[in-house]
Amino acid sequence: MEQGQHQSIQKLIAEMEKVVIGKREVIEMTVAALLAGGHVLFEDIPGVGKTVLVKTLAKAIHGAFSRVQFTPDLQPSDITGISIYNEQSRAFEFRPGPIFTRVLLADEINRTPPRTQAALLEAMSEGSVTIDNQTYTLDEHFFVLATQNPVEYEGTYPLPEAQLDRFLFRLTIGYPVYEDELVLLLGGQERALAQVQPVVSEAELRALKAQVDAVTVTDQISRYALDLIRASREHPGILLGISPRGGIAFLRGAQAYALVQGRNFVTPEDLQKVLGPVFGHRLLLNYGADKEGLLQELIDQVPVPVRKKS
Repeated sequence: MEQGQHQSIQKLIAEMEKVVIGKREVIEMTVAALLAGGHVLFEDIPGVGKTVLVKTLAKAIHGAFSRVQFTPDLQPSDITGISIYNEQSRAFEFRPGPIFTRVLLADEINRTPPRTQAALLEAMSEGSVTIDNQTYTLDEHFFVLATQNPVEYEGTYPLPEAQLDRFLFRLTIGYPVYEDELVLLLGGQERALAQVQPVVSEAELRALKAQVDAVTVTDQISRYALDLIRASREHPGILLGISPRGGIAFLRGAQAYALVQGRNFVTPEDLQKVLGPVFGHRLLLNYGADKEGLLQELIDQVPVPVRKKS
């Protein structure tokens, strides 16, 4: 990994930390998802800074930003766009929806019915949208950051497994610590957001994303990743473990996280770090099972490969 590339990543993280205070780990995971070409699902209570984080990222990478507030009456065309008949030209003209952007905030995605949720499926997996048999290509760096209220909140529609699988990571921001929240109360976050500068160009972002593929994954690391994946399928508290597609996401997430940490190789610790964000929303558990406890059990029960001495 070139020194300049690591500096670009650190500049991006530092710029985001000016606004999103005290949440470096969440920022690093979000940046890793961006570089991996994945998407992020934030599951958290309202008001902890999810929207601010997304806006800050969009400004820092000089990307167009759109926000869609998901509601029970939202239609798929409200997201993707619609073809309207032009009487003068006697032809249909396509009016693009908010999905035609670089950074899309899908706010409270589980407050809209599955039919509308599914409008994002093709876009998230293929980077394109098909409307009236016409396919439109989205931005090269199209990045969805969705927010979801916990399932116990009223008026929510649980995301189906196919939709959840399109998100590389599921993250939680959580409440700020005392001193950080004091800064928020005094209005420091709004001032900082207004001053955010673009620090990563489109060319730099493209180069960084290409670098993820160059992060080395040894045979030993691949086997460790597969052991963790297979352990999820065999655990008595888990009804449905990680699929092969989820396994691919697991390894790519670890590669991107390693890059964010300034390394060109994946370590067992990288896999352990991204296991929760990758596995958490993909597992189907037995009733009453403790998800966080099960994830830690997987890490504890699978032997960590011993590093060879150089």
